[in-house]
Amino acid sequence: MPLTDIAVHSAKPQAKTVRLFDGGGLYLEVSPAGGKWWRWKYRFDGKEKRLSFGVYPDVSLKSARDRRDDARKLLANDVDPGEQRKAIKAAKGDRAANSFEVIAREWFAKLSPSWAANHSSKILRRLERDIFPWIGARPMADIAASELLSVLRRIEARGAIETAHRASQNCGQVFRYAVATGRAERDPTGDLRGALAPARETHLASIVEPKAIGELLRAIDGYEGSLVIKCALRLAPLVFVRPGELRRAEWTEFDLDGADWRIPAARMKMREQHIVSLSTQAIEVMRELKPLTGHGQYVFPGARTNGRPMSENTVNAALRRF
Repeated sequence: MPLTDIAVHSAKPQAKTVRLFDGGGLYLEVSPAGGKWWRWKYRFDGKEKRLSFGVYPDVSLKSARDRRDDARKLLANDVDPGEQRKAIKAAKGDRAANSFEVIAREWFAKLSPSWAANHSSKILRRLERDIFPWIGARPMADIAASELLSVLRRIEARGAIETAHRASQNCGQVFRYAVATGRAERDPTGDLRGALAPARETHLASIVEPKAIGELLRAIDGYEGSLVIKCALRLAPLVFVRPGELRRAEWTEFDLDGADWRIPAARMKMREQHIVSLSTQAIEVMRELKPLTGHGQYVFPGARTNGRPMSENTVNAALRRF
């Protein structure tokens, strides 16, 4: 049965904490010392959580119900009210509940667990350094394309053209998240197409001529350095994985009889397990290396310790000799 103002006012402390329920998860918690706290119980992602709505009589029954209703609207949009409150405290800005920084941090907290640590740290650092100081406290609905452009041009002015484009992309993701959760009407970054200087195209070192590829493979075959490094060089063109994934390969991930290498999701950029089929030549390389490093964790351990994988510069240095 819903509470009444009289029931709330006349509630007396008992020997143990008493809870008087109003409805929709809202209840009044009366402590043995006489304090009366408004609490709200809810579930998010299958977990039961609680949120405080203040102390009676500073917060009336009507105000507590209004706060409960506002929080339930957030839940309906798949937003955790407790996490949003933490974001508001972090931002400390006027109208912080719907400010760019609050919603950006909420977006980041929701999506970053599925990103690689290095990728997520770069995005957060970019927002904190280049975006939040200028529009972090601004309400999302009030940020126009021209205002966002002036922020991006600050980045552009220091010559960081690619960073400006990446920052624009991240802002667009935040705006679209705000639109999806009912706290913005549109994404203004679409109006900025062509407004920033084009990013300079850079080409990574590559070999595209078949003859040159053959020369590289013959040079690898004739490499006279460490067997571990030579095996890493020989295996790379047979599995086509990122250098970091190859360096950190562990023996437990390989099934040489089944001819596959299962790279765990935690090491993959997309956070999904990646299965690499091993050719006869790749298995031959692995079997040649196993007597040397198979007793340890890493297929390609560091030169000084088996407790760490080979450094990223080891293979690069070997390649420079060719």
